[in-house]
Amino acid sequence: MDYQDLANNIKQWAKELGFQKVGITDVDLSEHEAALQSWLDKGYHGEMDWMARHGMMRARPDELHPGTVRVISARLNYLPPEAQFASNLSDPTQAYISRYSLGRDYHKLVRNQLKKLGQKIEAEVGKSIGFRPFVDSARFWNAH
Repeated sequence: MDYQDLANNIKQWAKELGFQKVGITDVDLSEHEAALQSWLDKGYHGEMDWMARHGMMRARPDELHPGTVRVISARLNYLPPEAQFASNLSDPTQAYISRYSLGRDYHKLVRNQLKKLGQKIEAEVGKSIGFRPFVDSARFWNAH
């Protein structure tokens, strides 16, 4: 299998599913562990206590999901460019509700799109790859 072609296809399929940006990396993130720990130690995670409890798992994907050899990260913009209300965000006399809270739970929406991407990859390689879609935190979701 040509892995560069597969990577290019994955990025194209992700765009077709609505993702704006996709990255693919291996699971050795050890060079970033100290920076992550420092960020957590400074309390930058705010009230998201689960980030501190499971922080190093973000730097060790194979501990979170044993057998992991690659991570695909995808970005989905919440704010469409044509959103008219966005032009008023700089008005200090107005209050706003976050866009993501106005509609369907974005965790479910993004997870479903990631699941479709995983299924497309499995169809292409012709076998189960044991993928697991995550959105923000693994604590929300069980394996597919």
